[in-house]
Amino acid sequence: MRPFQDAGTGSVGLNVTVVGGGLAGLSAACALAEAGHQVRLLEKRRYLGGRASSYEHPGTGEVIDNCQHVLLGNCVNLIDLYRRLGVSDAIRWFDRMTFLEPGGRRSILEPSFLPAPFHDMPAFLRAPAFSFSDKLAIGRGLTALIAGVPNDSEENFAQWLARHGQTRGAIERFWKPVLVSALNEDPERMSVHYAGQVIRKSLLLSPGAGRMGVPTIPLSDLYGRAIDYVQSRGGQVDLNSAPGSFHWSDENRQWTVTAGGQIFSCDAIVLALAFEGLSKLLPLLPGNPQADRLARDLGGFEHSPITGIHLWFDREITDLDHAILLDTTIQWMFNKSRLQAEKRRHEPGSYVELVVSASRSMVGMQRQEIIDLALRELVEFFPLAGQAKLLKAAVVKEVRATYSIRPRLNGLRPSSASPWPAVVLAGDWVATGWPATMEGAVRSGYMAAEAVTRMEGKPGHFLQPDLAPTGLMRLLP
Repeated sequence: MRPFQDAGTGSVGLNVTVVGGGLAGLSAACALAEAGHQVRLLEKRRYLGGRASSYEHPGTGEVIDNCQHVLLGNCVNLIDLYRRLGVSDAIRWFDRMTFLEPGGRRSILEPSFLPAPFHDMPAFLRAPAFSFSDKLAIGRGLTALIAGVPNDSEENFAQWLARHGQTRGAIERFWKPVLVSALNEDPERMSVHYAGQVIRKSLLLSPGAGRMGVPTIPLSDLYGRAIDYVQSRGGQVDLNSAPGSFHWSDENRQWTVTAGGQIFSCDAIVLALAFEGLSKLLPLLPGNPQADRLARDLGGFEHSPITGIHLWFDREITDLDHAILLDTTIQWMFNKSRLQAEKRRHEPGSYVELVVSASRSMVGMQRQEIIDLALRELVEFFPLAGQAKLLKAAVVKEVRATYSIRPRLNGLRPSSASPWPAVVLAGDWVATGWPATMEGAVRSGYMAAEAVTRMEGKPGHFLQPDLAPTGLMRLLP
């Protein structure tokens, strides 16, 4: 490989092409650019962010996110990316969760003075949403996870819940609201390992681990900052640009890439694509037995959908910023008028987004059917919605929102190493140790950046250390 020398800084690094402008590609490109490599980021769309993006909805004229994205305090690498991009102040943090029952009764979960893992216990014991038997059952389940995260196995999480004596109320009002939203999958199709990981690392590890962060600006504004970040460090961002061919030269130890009508060479490539995107790209890359194995493994991944329902009313319908909605199809309400208050302070009425994760039942439904269902259910929690006038509405079905984190999927998840020389893989689906989350995507990007840096014989550390446990959790492995 022939490293380049930056005439402005004198630093020496590699020419690296990053394919894909989602969070995996952005994090890899930003880390590599900061480390002194010459980065060229290719994104086939006209905006960055991938599945975490926003756009102007043609039917409403409103800029909306393709789906509501949130993070937790234990998402240390995603938080680090926000620090790099200078958008940390665009995340609003919440320490309390509101579980809302039909009729409007609220149960508030928030940390107390007690040490982890008991910090939420006082609020949990007071919560009217759970019966006494529900609380006993949930306590048994949490106790089983305090000792450690179960290994991945053939058992799904619904079977684990049954084996640990969970009541119907505990399942429907605690385990499912928390985990279906976090993993975008139903318990019957959910890995026990990753379900246990979410509970242990977010609810039990420490009070700070479970804090919820919500972006206060549209997602494309959030991640669009990466363009300036990369370019200010000598890199290049090509939007509306997809690779058309790849050719490896053993003599020069370089790749020749065609994209956007241009031909250029690079020392290394980061393929930061969704699993289906990489599958489509494989025919452009040299064939070999390892590539055939990767193709077979990619064929074992499945999608799980998310549906977002955006509603604009002529008046306020709730004083809550967000809430978990119980016993209905809709699972979350996000009050975008309040969450994006700076952007929307001059807009009359209110704008809320409703979210349904693992929404397979909605994929075949018509737009108006979904809106009618949402309005019926919304009134059960917020009676003022029945008095308000609906001004406009939008339904966004993300059929390929995430991969399905089913049991034994770990056996198909590859490392960042690839079947080709000087090529590394990134994406939330690679073996990051995390499920399909923004944190998992950023972790994969940092892992890919570390792998590229090692090609130079340099250590290169970008991954952030996991959030440390507090309280009594420090005594456990």
